[in-house]
Amino acid sequence: MQAVTIREGSALGIEEHPDPEPGDGDLLVAVRSAGLNAADLAQLAGYYPAPPGVPADIPGLELAGEVVAVGRSVERFSPGDRVMGLLAGGAQAELALVDERCASALPDTIDWPLAGAIPEALCTVHDALFRRCRLSLGERLLVTGAAGGVGCMAIGLAALAGCEVVASARDPATHETLRALGATAAVLPEEAVEKGPFDVVLELVGAPSLQTILDAGALAADARVVVIGISGGHRVDLDLRKLWAARAYLTGSTLRARSAEEKGEVVRAATRAALHHLGAGRLSVPILATFPMVDAPAAYERFAAGSKLGKIVLLVGDD
Repeated sequence: MQAVTIREGSALGIEEHPDPEPGDGDLLVAVRSAGLNAADLAQLAGYYPAPPGVPADIPGLELAGEVVAVGRSVERFSPGDRVMGLLAGGAQAELALVDERCASALPDTIDWPLAGAIPEALCTVHDALFRRCRLSLGERLLVTGAAGGVGCMAIGLAALAGCEVVASARDPATHETLRALGATAAVLPEEAVEKGPFDVVLELVGAPSLQTILDAGALAADARVVVIGISGGHRVDLDLRKLWAARAYLTGSTLRARSAEEKGEVVRAATRAALHHLGAGRLSVPILATFPMVDAPAAYERFAAGSKLGKIVLLVGDD
């Protein structure tokens, strides 16, 4: 099979690899689409290596495709089934292995480009907002750096849950779309704290954004803050009195290094909550651009250029 391959010196290319063989609980999937994520760029740069047992040189945390073979312990899927899946790596290839627990059946109403953009954003957001921060009806949510795939998914899921969502994004050209996705308000980052106080903050930017929120006292009583992204920086000057006064919780969340069992629980919970909305078109993520897998270097360059609204997706095979 061919796969996107990280070479020495942080170069990217398309190379031939042996076809993977499914283990007892694995699905062998013919990949049709695979979304790009910040973690892929971090792995390419050399500071976010794949966990043990995962292809070290093939990036990709999410995919959609068709099952071509299954391990002997697989119970829920058969060859020919359409699936989308969450992986710890190796998704950007013609063939990939997905643990059955981390796979979801894919409705026919969801096309391949969108399907490849869903798993990582959906599972990250649902786990962070609803499992960890207990976001509930009527609460006020701030999503920073909201124009990316995770931010867009967060807006849609929170709006469907009956929450008031403030989305911050640097590019004013994205604000209309963010409101169309369900945001009550879309603002520039420096304006976000004026919309507080917030019950929950989904921090997708990192230190400078979080510092501003904490310094401004923009947290409501019993607020929950979950840090997902740190592209803007990873160190803050934390005045503990701010958390103390608000009785606030500050936490972080990642998915990649969790066990397949843990990720399977996340996938099941997110799928139960959102798949019917995705299939009916009530929930979506904008697709900024699609690239054939052979043009993966160009896709990565576009991702790294910034000013994105939604997801960039690699298409594999004939699509």
